[in-house]
Amino acid sequence: MTTMTKSLSRPAGYKTPWEKARPYVYILPALIFLGLFTVYPVIDMIIRSFQKWNLVTAPTWVGIKNYDYIFKRKEFREAIVHTITYAIFVVGLGLSISTLFAVWLSKSTFMNNLTRTVMFMPHVIALISVAMVWAWIMNKNNGLLNMVLNFFGLPSLKWADSADTAMMSIIIVALWKAIGYNTMLIYAAIQNVPRELYEAADLDNANAVKKFFKITLPMISPQMFMLLITATTGSFRVFDTVRVMTHGGPGTATQVLVYYIYEQAFVLNNKVGYAFAASVVLMVMIGVLTAVYFRILSKRVHYQ
Repeated sequence: MTTMTKSLSRPAGYKTPWEKARPYVYILPALIFLGLFTVYPVIDMIIRSFQKWNLVTAPTWVGIKNYDYIFKRKEFREAIVHTITYAIFVVGLGLSISTLFAVWLSKSTFMNNLTRTVMFMPHVIALISVAMVWAWIMNKNNGLLNMVLNFFGLPSLKWADSADTAMMSIIIVALWKAIGYNTMLIYAAIQNVPRELYEAADLDNANAVKKFFKITLPMISPQMFMLLITATTGSFRVFDTVRVMTHGGPGTATQVLVYYIYEQAFVLNNKVGYAFAASVVLMVMIGVLTAVYFRILSKRVHYQ
């Protein structure tokens, strides 16, 4: 009776101090984790990008000299171009091919079920292992791909050993690794599209192409938008495949931004200040591109 009287005597919307603080207490561990392992490292990276440091001597403040140095270097500008080229092909071709596969596999048959299982397998294999296997497949002397080309009377290619085909080789490996995962997510999204929409389109005699662009694509746009963001950020951070297959070569043909950062920090006399400056540039590029995506493409996303 007393408890009921107290609850009835509360003003509408009144909350005790604990009730006000409880949501923040619940998310405090996540905020602490985020601050220690995301916010603090980013701030520290930005500060150190204005310092000269080689991991041995004490860092000294040099202002924007690190940025001035890297932007004057041809290797850094090439690394930006290579990274953007890689991202365009991996994201564009990857999502396009994955969408086609997802539409093709949307019919439930034994062969399609088997194909879906096989396609997802590359995603669960470690990327370093994938790169090592593909380095053997693309071997210029006795690799499997050249054997296939020779069987059809075509000349062998040097693949990762040629500046003309090295980037293409890296892109092929990235596509092989990512297409299965993207296909499964898009396939799951297609399965959730209401069948009534397709039935209504059939009554209007809509063909398959019109149904895809007017029904399927708008209905799976949230998943496509998410994949676009993750695929883009992932492609800008490519490192493992380049490190295992080409080491940024031949020459600088496959030197992407993350590999450039790695070389500056741990290979070329520990020029950590330059590596931090390049890391800030990479972070800004990803941030700007993500903001553009949300600004332009998020308006086209159809949420049910």
